[in-house]
Amino acid sequence: MKLLITGGAGFVGARLARTLLAQGKLAGRPIEQLVLADQVAAPADLLADARVQSRVSPLLAACEGLRDETFDGVFHLASAVSGECEADFDLGLRSNLDSTRALLDALRHRQGKGSAPTRLVFSSSIAVFGPDPAYAFPAQVADNTLPTPQTSYGTHKLICEQLVADYTRKGYIDGRAARLMTVTVRPGRPNGAASSFFSGIIREPLAGVESVCPVSPDVAHPVSSPQRTVQGLITVFEASREAFVGRTALNLPGLNVTVQQMLDALLAVAGPKVRALVRFERDERIAAIVANWPRGATAQRAAALGLQPEANFEDIIRQYIADSAATPAALQGMNT
Repeated sequence: MKLLITGGAGFVGARLARTLLAQGKLAGRPIEQLVLADQVAAPADLLADARVQSRVSPLLAACEGLRDETFDGVFHLASAVSGECEADFDLGLRSNLDSTRALLDALRHRQGKGSAPTRLVFSSSIAVFGPDPAYAFPAQVADNTLPTPQTSYGTHKLICEQLVADYTRKGYIDGRAARLMTVTVRPGRPNGAASSFFSGIIREPLAGVESVCPVSPDVAHPVSSPQRTVQGLITVFEASREAFVGRTALNLPGLNVTVQQMLDALLAVAGPKVRALVRFERDERIAAIVANWPRGATAQRAAALGLQPEANFEDIIRQYIADSAATPAALQGMNT
């Protein structure tokens, strides 16, 4: 089996790659080659695996070369993030819409030569949902809630969901779109996503570094651990067409929490000195973006596939601590 992960050098992409390589199979077939396409090289531990090939270039430029290449499966994770898309409209269009269509057309070209449709999982986002004056915005968005995105990023994701559905309807691909909840706790430095603080208010204090929360403590949002997110992507890939039900996107499971509940969990797991490193300083730009996001979500279709969110946010923090055990600096705040 030959697989492609776009955005394969990123946090979720690399974690997905490690999980796939560790299990050795996908949908009952052995993984023989895993191509990680990104704008930077894949991490060294992945490159050390003989099954891994790293390709470094913008996805849009790489798609022409994919037209005659055989892939049994694709995880399409590459994307410009929310803050980047708001700051640079053309970048968002190029990175999200143009690249996705180019990738779908590359897969369509191969299928037109008589090959079976390639199975593709598209990572969409909870950002497809937002408040619109014409419709009441539910307390929790469901699989069948009308998407009315209020950011360019959310709009791009929604358009790509529909492209994946239509290319599937036409038989060009076997596509499935899964809406990811905000993934936390992410390691490393903050990125350009407006949601970056959902990781920062946990990651930085655990490292002994002060963190600024740009929104009020009563802000609520659905989140998911990296482990559950990767599990969701794999399960969606392995689901039969009938089990996935239809062609529209589904929500992956999320734990509905407030910022205050996240910080209470940090206090419970890491203690008062770590919790004291988080202070509130409102950022109107980020607060305005987050105000248009869902405060909670349900995932009925994902549950039918056996997927569930974490029981509590403490478990998500403990997972990050376990993942960071080999990096002492990441947990320095707990040791002072």
